[in-house]
Formats: sequence, structure tokens, C-alpha cells
Amino acid sequence: MDPASQWGRFDADSAAGQLCETTAARLRRDPVPAPPTPAIPTDIGRTPKGTATTQAALGRVLLDLTREAPEAAKRVVTVSPDVSSTTNLAGWVNKVGVWSAAERRNWFDDDRETIMHWNERPTGQHMELGIAETNLVGLMGELGATWSRWGQPLFPIGVMYDPFVERALEPWSYGIYAGGQSILVGTPSGVTLAAEGGAHQSIKTPSIGLEQPGCISYEPAFAIDTEWTLLASIGRLGRPDGTSAYLRLSTRPVDQTLAAVPTDPAARERRRRQVVAGGYPLVRRDDAQVTIVAMGAMMTEALAAADRLAEQGIPADVVCVTSPGLLFEAIQARRGHGSGDSWILDQLFPADRATPIVTVLDGHPHTLAFLAGINQVRSTCLGVSKFGQVGSLDEVYRYHGIDTDSIVRAALDLVD
Repeated sequence: MDPASQWGRFDADSAAGQLCETTAARLRRDPVPAPPTPAIPTDIGRTPKGTATTQAALGRVLLDLTREAPEAAKRVVTVSPDVSSTTNLAGWVNKVGVWSAAERRNWFDDDRETIMHWNERPTGQHMELGIAETNLVGLMGELGATWSRWGQPLFPIGVMYDPFVERALEPWSYGIYAGGQSILVGTPSGVTLAAEGGAHQSIKTPSIGLEQPGCISYEPAFAIDTEWTLLASIGRLGRPDGTSAYLRLSTRPVDQTLAAVPTDPAARERRRRQVVAGGYPLVRRDDAQVTIVAMGAMMTEALAAADRLAEQGIPADVVCVTSPGLLFEAIQARRGHGSGDSWILDQLFPADRATPIVTVLDGHPHTLAFLAGINQVRSTCLGVSKFGQVGSLDEVYRYHGIDTDSIVRAALDLVD
């Protein structure tokens, strides 16, 4: 070896050079052809009514996909540790079955009281791994790489309790780094899971979603938002320019009429594009003096606070954020530090409506703190920065200062 050229090639006529050449030829493989891209609908077309949770919407959208886009649905593979039924995947599992190398007998199939049917067969599309979140995300990474290895894209969707995203963080991040494209769903999430105490209440996961490279994070507030963001996320999988996604969902029942989904088709499509791009204006009032910016499960409190402020003669706008990460990327692009679009910022925070803002989410308050920099306004950031507690929803929200009263007080402090 020549010390001055340690990385130089061996002489092509030498034994070492010939060995390298024949080995390279043996290992060389043809480029994988561009994978097929089954059509993914962007909107199922239904408007949720009554009361629903974003977690329940997950299972409903997957079932809708089997009817609206069966070819795409065939490529969906769901994975969970031990929570398929408690994360609303039961209907999906009943429909597509559980994967097994060989068909197995379902010993509870004749139990009429069983609503979940655990039918294991080679054509099943759900995998249950037990309490092993690190194995789960490792599998997601492998399933998410089939498009580049064999030209056959799969759409892996892993579902786990949100606090355990942190347990699986390193292998999940590595899978994305290695080119695996998948969707991780953290549900239930936050202190909104009030009855189960701090061990099941996530705090830092919104920050993880915001900061994870190669991944778009969403925290939808309503069932329709879940549908649109999940479909958009599936549409980004299994392609050279694709990306992974992280959805943070909730078991909190929310009145779906609060979403005020437009009935006009053009307005509905505009709302859908806003949801997928990072957020949308939910309430606009004349001469607004403050803007309440909320995310996920906190929209009910945000809207109630805006109504209470209006009663006191203080009009308040309300903005629903669906993806802090996309909004941060838009800010960076506007400042010349990225190549993305920034149009969503003008729709959420137009300069001519700039007011002090109160941000609130069921997670660490710093997640949305950067939004005040869009128009250089004063702000107060509410969120969770202490370990969770067991209690009623109102008690837990009050303890963390994210209840309606706390939002109103924060707004009043800003406009005084």
C-alpha cells in the first residue's frame, strides 16, 4: 500500500485488482424500477357528525380505504405492540386478518360475544408484536424500504401508546435515516388521557415530531382532519421523493360540528389543503384583539375561551394548527433557509390581522412558541411541563394551566 494514496484503487492487472473487479461485477445489481403508485384518495367525501375522537377516525379511514381504494389498501400493513383493540384497529383487523406464515385456528371464533376476530393467515395485513416497541419500529423500517429494494411499496402504519414513542425513538429514527418510509401513530396521547395517570401521559412527543428529519408530524383536532392528514401521509409513502409521518391522536370525544367543515366543494378543498399544509383559521372576528392558536385535543377549550372573550368585548381569532413542523419549515423558507412554500403562513397569520397570540397544546409549550415570530407579536405559550396526574379532564387541564379559564386569563393579560 502506498501511504500517500491509501484510498487509491489496486492496480487493475494485479491479483487484488482483478479480485475486486470480479467481486464488484458479481454483487452489482440492476437499478430497481420505479415502483407502481396506486391511487390514494385525498378526501373520502364524508363529513363526520356528532361526537368522535381522532383515534376512532384512524380505524374508520383504514376501513374506508378498503372500499374507496382497494388496490392501495392491499399494500397497507398495520403493526402494533399489544394495543390493536384499544387503539381502534379492531374493525380493520376483522376485515384484513392477522398475518401468519400459516393459517392458524381461532379458538374463540365460536364465541358470539367476541367482537374482535383474531383470524391468522398468510394473507393477513396486521402484525401484533407484544410489548416490544423497539422491534415494532424496526419492522416498520424494513417494511417501509420494500419500494427501493424490490420495487414493491408497502404502506406500514405502526400504532402505539404515545408515551412509548420515546422508548422506540432511536430505532424509529434510524429506520427513517436508512430510507424506510412509514407512518407512526401515537395514541392515546397527552394528559387528556387523564384517568390513566402520568405513566401513560406523553409530554415531549410533539417536540419529537417537530424535530425528526424525514418525517412530517400531524396532530389533528377533528375526525376530518385525521382523515385528510392520514390519506396525505399514505400518499407520500413508497416513492423516491417520499417521507415518513407521525400522527399524534387522542381518545377525547369532540363535537365534530366545531370543525365547521365548509359545504361548498371549493371551500372544502381549500380547507383540506390547509389542514395538510399545517393549519387553518377556524374563527375570524372583526377587529380581533388577540389570536388563540391551539392544536389537537385543546380546540374545545380554545373555542370556548374565544366565546367567553367575545362576551367581554374582546374579539378573538382562533387558529387550528395541525403540523407545527410544516409551519416551521414555511417560516424557514420565507427567510431563505429552505425550499418549501410559505403560503400557509399568510392564510393563518396575515400581517393585517397581527395580534398578540396565546398558544395552547396538550404537550410542552415550547412546541408552538416560534409562531409569535411570524409577525413579531407578544405571546403567551400554554402547555404541559410537569408530570401528569390522575383526575377528571377538567381537573387535569386546570392543574397544567391549559383549561378554558387559563386561556382566557392569558389572553386578558396580553390585551391589557
